[in-house]
Amino acid sequence: MKVVCIGDAFITTEMMESGVRPYLNENDTLKVFFFGDPDKSMMRDIIKNIEARQFEGIEMPAGLYEEMVDADLLVVHLCPIKRDLFEAAKKLKAVMTCRGGLENIEVDAATEHKVIVSNNPAHNANAVAEFTVAMILSETRNVARSHMALKNGEWRLEYPNTRTTVKEMHDLVVGLVGFGSIGRLVAYKLSTFGCKILVADPFLKECNVDYVTLVSFDELLQQSDIVSLHARSNGAIMTDREFGLMKQNSYLINSARSYLVETEAFKRAMDSGKLLGAAIDIFETEPNIPEFYRQYDNITLTNHLGGITINSFRDAPGYAMKNYLGYLRGESELMFWVNKNQLS
Repeated sequence: MKVVCIGDAFITTEMMESGVRPYLNENDTLKVFFFGDPDKSMMRDIIKNIEARQFEGIEMPAGLYEEMVDADLLVVHLCPIKRDLFEAAKKLKAVMTCRGGLENIEVDAATEHKVIVSNNPAHNANAVAEFTVAMILSETRNVARSHMALKNGEWRLEYPNTRTTVKEMHDLVVGLVGFGSIGRLVAYKLSTFGCKILVADPFLKECNVDYVTLVSFDELLQQSDIVSLHARSNGAIMTDREFGLMKQNSYLINSARSYLVETEAFKRAMDSGKLLGAAIDIFETEPNIPEFYRQYDNITLTNHLGGITINSFRDAPGYAMKNYLGYLRGESELMFWVNKNQLS
């Protein structure tokens, strides 16, 4: 088997090699390429174009297409995998991507060429789940605001939520919108706090997790003190209607996707006092953020840190290989097989 890996500034070529090589035998071959800019800040602009599926002008690794001619397996992170590569890779059996998003892979082209595509939405699930809990605690317990006050020489006693009394987690209802890999880990971590946990997920008909209660999206908004987003969608799921359903003096946490929240509707909910606070980790126009975000004392802001841990990047290539080889050997089902129904 010939395996080709494409690393980048986040999942480096060293991580690719160290993650993949232990799964190869002496007859297998491995070729590793580097894609993009080694500067992570410069890569942000490339990533924005990739996620908008604007591939024109993005430079591919030199020699990649030549090596793909007889490749059996491709392990990739951010590099665009387009139709012309599938046309060149006559022996390719599968593309295993180390990320959850599929914006960089032309899945339809892969399916036409009978190539398996599998993503890994769980690669940074634990990192995001941990960070979500940290955001909840930071916002509800004024951690960041207290820090900034002390840095500026102020011993601060009053915060936006002291007017309604700061509550401990066991006295709060947390609603998780989306109960996939990340949502389930958030629920598990929150369960130790003793809070009531509600979940809403349109793809979930029943739930056998004993420390959560499955409800409709509207019921979750109406009953939750904290609403945390862990969903994927084709557009905003938090508009004026949804903010109107939320409890008075509730919190919004978004460590998922910026487009899930309609910006102007969020601003109106903050201005009206409907929301007691919010914690936001992602923005539509990174690294720039809407100016009004800076004007609110009751918003905790972080710069897209949720999934950034060494574990989430370092472990992803090894998971991809283990997942594929388990399937190839008939030992386990292929997890996160994107085009399974089309190739069945």
